[in-house]
Amino acid sequence: MKVSFGLLIILLTSLPSWGQFDVYSREQELSVLLDSVRSSRNNERKEFWNKQFKTLIDQTLHEPSAFDLAFTKLRTLGIIDSPDKLVRIVNWNVEQEDGSQKYFAYVIHRNSLKDTKHKVIELIDKSFMLTAKPEETLEADMWYGALYYQIIPVEKANKTYYTVLGWDGGTRMSNTKLIDVLYFTGNSLKLGYPLFKSGNTTAKRLFFEHSERSVMSLRYESEYKRIIFDHLMPETPTMVGFYEFYVPDMSYDAYVLDNNRWVLKEDVVGVNKKDVTVSVAQVDDKSGEVSTTSTPGKWIDPTGEGKGSSNDVHVAVLPDSDATNTTEEGKKPVKKDKKDMTALEKYEARKKHKKDEEPPSTLNSGRKRKPRK
Repeated sequence: MKVSFGLLIILLTSLPSWGQFDVYSREQELSVLLDSVRSSRNNERKEFWNKQFKTLIDQTLHEPSAFDLAFTKLRTLGIIDSPDKLVRIVNWNVEQEDGSQKYFAYVIHRNSLKDTKHKVIELIDKSFMLTAKPEETLEADMWYGALYYQIIPVEKANKTYYTVLGWDGGTRMSNTKLIDVLYFTGNSLKLGYPLFKSGNTTAKRLFFEHSERSVMSLRYESEYKRIIFDHLMPETPTMVGFYEFYVPDMSYDAYVLDNNRWVLKEDVVGVNKKDVTVSVAQVDDKSGEVSTTSTPGKWIDPTGEGKGSSNDVHVAVLPDSDATNTTEEGKKPVKKDKKDMTALEKYEARKKHKKDEEPPSTLNSGRKRKPRK
């Protein structure tokens, strides 16, 4: 009996190791399957490999450690976590032979960081049954399809609404950036909530369609609590309403978080972060691949000298300032030694000197010079 009891103890203590989840092996399997999807040349092969990948990623996300998995080998799998660590979105796209996209996504959710269990909800792309830019609240099984790359929680009436930024490859002629709201009711997930206010209009989600030839910036700036984006305009006045001809016009608008709602503020000033480097999550507008890159957070002098070339001091309107644009006037220029000048200052000095030496021309006196075409 003693031997049998001891053997039983050994068997019981060894059982967990037999069923232990092997993270490394699972990630290797997923990587092979996803690479097979990407390398397939026709829709049939893509669908074959994607079905296997989807089955395995579904199993993986039901593992207790799903929130902790890094998936470092899966470069073309989009994974974003909410700042409160209660929501994780895992999604990917499969480009079709005609250039269109099919989207796949899972949302895993837990009520608190102490929870040992979490819910796994699949978003099912039903874009073929919806309008191009649906305005209503949608269920998880009636999804428009997109790649999400940023998530921002908003607290309202003791409930958390997760604002998400996304990308849709759209058509061969245009791409779309979007802002939506994701929230949970009981065991279900819903998309779309009236958090966006523009004048007297309130919207549940926002779409920004633009030319496939251009790139639109849409990102969240946590230090200013705003979603800043390129303002889009048609290339010519005759193209109004034809969004495949809309491009950024070098100005910015933003939705600013005000009283737990996103309120539109036009013509804002974009500023660099104070950090030396910043991490930016983005979606490649051509391939749809989600990536995170590090970029300088400080202004870089184009002359390479680290100094400005003007004696004027310009103060821009910052998001946290009520100041207006001002230029310091009335200061007499200080003559600099050539060795202390920047490359741009040397160029401006030579141009001014040449202009002073040129005799006044009478050939086009009294007429404005025609603009160069």
